[in-house]
Amino acid sequence: MTYLWKRYLQASLILRVTVALVLGVLVGIVGGDEVAVWLAPLGDLLLRLLTFLIVPIVLFTLMVGVNQSREGSAGRVGGKVFLYYLGSSALAITVGLSVATLFSPGSGMTLIDSASFSVPDNPGVVDALLNIVPGNIVAAFAELNMLGIIFTALVFGIALLKMRQSEQQHALGEQLYQVIEGLNEVTLKVMSGVLHFVPIGVFAIVAETVSQQGMETLLSLGDMVMVLYIALGAQLLIYCAVMLLFGVKLRSFFSEARTPMATAFATQSSSGTLPITINAAQRLGIPKSIYGFSLPLGATLNMDGAAIRIAISAVFAANVIGAPLDLMSMVQIVLIGTLVTVGTAGVPGAGIIMIATVFAQVGLPIETVALLTAIDALVGMGATALNVTGDLVGTTVIARSEGHTLAEAPDEEGGHAVENA
Repeated sequence: MTYLWKRYLQASLILRVTVALVLGVLVGIVGGDEVAVWLAPLGDLLLRLLTFLIVPIVLFTLMVGVNQSREGSAGRVGGKVFLYYLGSSALAITVGLSVATLFSPGSGMTLIDSASFSVPDNPGVVDALLNIVPGNIVAAFAELNMLGIIFTALVFGIALLKMRQSEQQHALGEQLYQVIEGLNEVTLKVMSGVLHFVPIGVFAIVAETVSQQGMETLLSLGDMVMVLYIALGAQLLIYCAVMLLFGVKLRSFFSEARTPMATAFATQSSSGTLPITINAAQRLGIPKSIYGFSLPLGATLNMDGAAIRIAISAVFAANVIGAPLDLMSMVQIVLIGTLVTVGTAGVPGAGIIMIATVFAQVGLPIETVALLTAIDALVGMGATALNVTGDLVGTTVIARSEGHTLAEAPDEEGGHAVENA
């Protein structure tokens, strides 16, 4: 057993995750519900461990990142991040609408009268913006209000930077910074340990998902699933073109990006995958001053996969009721969908809430959402994987635009972060 454990630790993380995905599918098909129930606690444990790391990762990484930024560069990088994420989300919805219009998923299907779905409360754009500033810091941390946590980290990080630049408070500011930096290093050390459990948790989650969904569900709504994955692939090609434009070597990028992509695919959680995405950014050689801001923000704001899912679901619903979308309806979906994806929690099930919200706004039948819940896990996996990929692509492109050189030959020892501050 000791020998097997050592060999397990020596294998690269992506190899372990890939094997876990394949084994999970096989066990889910063969083992059925009984095996899935037995494995479920292992998957729950992985999600708990990743969620457990979110607050310290975001808080300390952002505070350290702000304090490592060159004077005057923080605002410029922040502007680039916001513009990229908004543009990327709008482009993703446009890609989704284009692909869905071409393939027309849902044509010929009829709506089941008994199908129903309750629309969740939509807080609105104004309330969503106000929620960026938490009324209670402790509550923001307890509720995993990502925008609230990011706001807190930025405010205290900037205040700490001002202290370090002040003549009167320089010494105290440096002492506080050393403490924060030490806590960040401790968090990364804990993260390196959690990464060893990722393949085990991925295996359990995939086995449970496959056993519950089965092949019948996939086949019954197969055209919807196929069109979604075609659109995701098209968006991925656009990412590749953008990275090549900025001089990013695709082989180097995907050698590190594939692990967070696979983990996001299994867990369906952009926020939960954040520790692993940060690990990949470190190994790519991206400065902490950039990834420390862009990745936590991207886990909340940048939902390209979810945006594509909204677009295709809208075309699907329109086709089911026999009323294809016109140009103005598509423009409305692009605008509303882009706003809805901002600030939505990057957790399993959030995609259905976004779809229901958009349907309510543009007048599509909410009953069709009940059909889409049957394939929620299948499409959520691919959408979440693209969400995380988009975050890392944006971070990489912004790093290149700032003149940083990426790592050419990443360390083959999977799971161990290489710090590149």
